[in-house]
Amino acid sequence: MAFEPPQRLVRALGETYGDTAATEWLGPLPEHARTVLDHASLDAERVMAPGGRSSLVLLVRRSDDSPAALKIAPPFARPELERDALAHWNGWGAVRLLDETPDGGLVLERLHPDVSLRSLPEAKALLEAAGTVRKLWVEPPAGHGFESVAERTERQAAAMEPYRADPAAGELTAAALAAREELVAAPDESLLLHGCFRQGKVLGGDRAPWLAVGPEPLVGERAYDLARLVRDRVEDLVGASAGASTARRRVNKLADSLDMDRERLRGWTLFRAVESGTRALTAGRRQDAELLMEFASWL
Repeated sequence: MAFEPPQRLVRALGETYGDTAATEWLGPLPEHARTVLDHASLDAERVMAPGGRSSLVLLVRRSDDSPAALKIAPPFARPELERDALAHWNGWGAVRLLDETPDGGLVLERLHPDVSLRSLPEAKALLEAAGTVRKLWVEPPAGHGFESVAERTERQAAAMEPYRADPAAGELTAAALAAREELVAAPDESLLLHGCFRQGKVLGGDRAPWLAVGPEPLVGERAYDLARLVRDRVEDLVGASAGASTARRRVNKLADSLDMDRERLRGWTLFRAVESGTRALTAGRRQDAELLMEFASWL
C-alpha cells in the first residue's frame, strides 16, 4: 500500500518547522514507513487521513493480530517527549503506549479514530473533555526533559513581536503579550500538561469511553492547558449572534468546574488565541486569523 502523507500533515509541518525541514523529512517518508513496519513486524491496514499535524499515523496489526496504531514523527518534532508523557500516564486518561520501534515509531493502543468529542453536542463534549484532561494533570516524572510553559511561550512571544505594529492585529497582540508577562511572572502550578488539548484530541476507546491523544507535553499550570479547549468550535462561536457572551461563559464555566482562577484562564486563552492568529497570518491563512482575532477580542 502507499504511505503518502496526508495534505494536512504536509501543510502543518511546513508552517511549523519550515518548508525545507518538512520537505527533507517527507520525501523519504513512504520508504521509511515501510522500514519501520518491517522492523516492528507490523502489518499496515491504512493511513489515517486527514490525520495529525506532526506525524504520520497508520492503523496496523501486531504480530499476534491485535489492532494498534503506529505513529511516525520527524525527529525535530521531539517524538520522545510524547513517548515519555504517555509512558508516565500509562493509560490514565490517555492512549496507552504499547511499544517503541527501533526507528523511533510509537506503537499505540488502537482507539476509534473517527469518533472524537467533536461528535458530541457542545455541552456534553466540554463536560467529557474536562473529565478527561483533569486525569492528565499529574506531577511530572523525576528528571524529565519537558520544557516549561514559560519557555514555550517565550519563543512564541518572540515570533509575535512584529505584529505589535500591525494596524489590524497590533492592539490584540500587545494585550496578549502583556497577559503572558503577568502570568509567567507568578507561576501558579508545575504539573504535566497535554499541551495541545482540545475536543479533536480526545477519541473514543474500548477500555475507557474517552482517551486523549497527540500530546505536546510541557510542565506548568492547568489554565494554560485548558486555554485551547475554550475556543473549540470557534467557527460556530463566531457565526453565532451570542458568540461573545458564550465564549466568556465558557471561560467561567470551565474554570469553575476545574477549580482554577478565571482570570488566569482568560489570560492564557487570550494569549493562545492571538498566538495562533498571528501564526496564521504569517502562513497566509487570513480567514483563520480573522476568526481567531475576533474570538480573542471578546475576552
